[in-house]
Amino acid sequence: MDSEDGCELRSRSRPFPKIPTFPELDGSLDGDLRPETHQQSHADDHITSNGMIEVERVIGKKLQLKKKAEFLKGDLMHQFDIQVSDFMDSLIEESTSLESVPVSAVFSRRLSDKERSKVRHFCPPHGQGKLFLSRRSLLDELFEVNHIRTIYHMFIALLILFILSTLVVDFIDEGRLVLDFDLLVYAFGQFPLVVCTWICMFLSVLLVPYTLFYLWFLSQSGSCPRLYSLLFGSSFLLYQALGLGFLPTYVVVTNSLPPASCFIVIMEQVRLMMKAHSFIRETVPRVLTSPKDKTSPVVPQISQYIYFLFAPTLIYRDKYPRNPLIRWGYVATKLLQVLACLFYAYYVFVRLCIPQFRSISLQLFDLRAMVLCIFNSILPGVLVLFLAFFAFLHCWLNAFAEMLCFADRMFYKDWWNSTSFANYYRTWNVVVHDWLYYYVYRDFLWMSQKRFRPVAMLFVFTVSAVVHEYILAVCFGFFYPVLFCLFMCFGMMFNFILHDKRKGPIWNIIMWTSLFLGQGVIICLYSQEWYAQRYCPLKEPSFLELLKPRSWNCDRALRTDLDGL
Repeated sequence: MDSEDGCELRSRSRPFPKIPTFPELDGSLDGDLRPETHQQSHADDHITSNGMIEVERVIGKKLQLKKKAEFLKGDLMHQFDIQVSDFMDSLIEESTSLESVPVSAVFSRRLSDKERSKVRHFCPPHGQGKLFLSRRSLLDELFEVNHIRTIYHMFIALLILFILSTLVVDFIDEGRLVLDFDLLVYAFGQFPLVVCTWICMFLSVLLVPYTLFYLWFLSQSGSCPRLYSLLFGSSFLLYQALGLGFLPTYVVVTNSLPPASCFIVIMEQVRLMMKAHSFIRETVPRVLTSPKDKTSPVVPQISQYIYFLFAPTLIYRDKYPRNPLIRWGYVATKLLQVLACLFYAYYVFVRLCIPQFRSISLQLFDLRAMVLCIFNSILPGVLVLFLAFFAFLHCWLNAFAEMLCFADRMFYKDWWNSTSFANYYRTWNVVVHDWLYYYVYRDFLWMSQKRFRPVAMLFVFTVSAVVHEYILAVCFGFFYPVLFCLFMCFGMMFNFILHDKRKGPIWNIIMWTSLFLGQGVIICLYSQEWYAQRYCPLKEPSFLELLKPRSWNCDRALRTDLDGL
């Protein structure tokens, strides 16, 4: 093997292990090359009488050469196996990526200039988008490691301690065990109305977007396709704004649904709106780019659309990677973990939040009290963050993925290892991030011809901040833009300061410190405003008074009795 091949082999694989030296062999070979040693060896040969020493030396040389050749052979075979394995892995990855490209898109005829100009005015030329692969969730893999699973056991032990402390305190105060769970009953009140509202939303999303798309598809083969495109496009936007946007919010506000019930309706409202947009966004360009003489259908089947509405993804595809079997034991385990996280959050609020904020709400807005409140709220805020992540992004989505045989379980990445907030935003919630990336960020760059990347990033942050603040404002019943300010001010600032070039453990520590402090601010300020809204009601508030936080100027004399809460 020449030197160039050896360099290429070492650059593409692991370094060669050090070849052992054979002093006797090296010395003998060097002796053959040096004249003085050769003469001395020749003189020694004359000393021997029967030539046995010369024969033994030759045999020793052959054995040493054989050992060296066997070692080189084993090492070369090991390096060859590594190269073949890497080559096969790359082939598998490339074949998987080719499966996502439709065969018709590869072998279809070239578009005419007229069709190409039509596509250029509608479809952004940025490839196939998200690639779905068969992969497990990261925590499922990590929990197979005993060290990581021990951390999970520690959280279970903490839940047991919360339950015991609550039972002991209730027994001491009441003289009996109190197991009424009044906070959960209040938070999930009017649940039949929630179910009816969800059914109406789901049926409307099932019928309206698919029907509008199908009618639009039929109109493209007739006259005035642009007029029909404008008509059906306006109808879809009107449905998104009124049918999914206004009506569910109206039901929530007029019926004064409690917080948890509000979260169910509003979160489903946002999810279905994002899914409807993805369906139209993915299927309309496919119709426009398909050849006119194509015989195979480009309209998705209704069964594919129904599967997408339940699938744990916000990016539409006709087909997803599927698992062959449903592990019902796995589904039951994940649903039980969701229920356990719900009770976990209940005990966090009962033991750590409600006693603190009931006493703080009796005081006027004070800087010292607010600082103490923020630092005292860090622990419950972090626990709520972990519980929300584990319950929804891991357990809930994996349970539905298992029931639907949905094989791509990458709903999150290793966000806990992030050394920058830019990486944290990308890895915390991959499901939502993919939707924002493909339908907000990349579409904005396409419309601006890739000239305003910072503006596109700012637009993504604005959309995310507005939606998050809308959810909290409707569910809590007041406007207090704490989360919006954290997103737009500190979130944007940290995104550029703590960027991807920041590496090392110190940046991970800074990220965690900022995240903990932000959770303390959110829990503290929203809890203070929640109690101020109930202890300091305004009889005839003006519009400006509704926008002003009540906790800033709540008069102690105007507070209602605590027991009335």
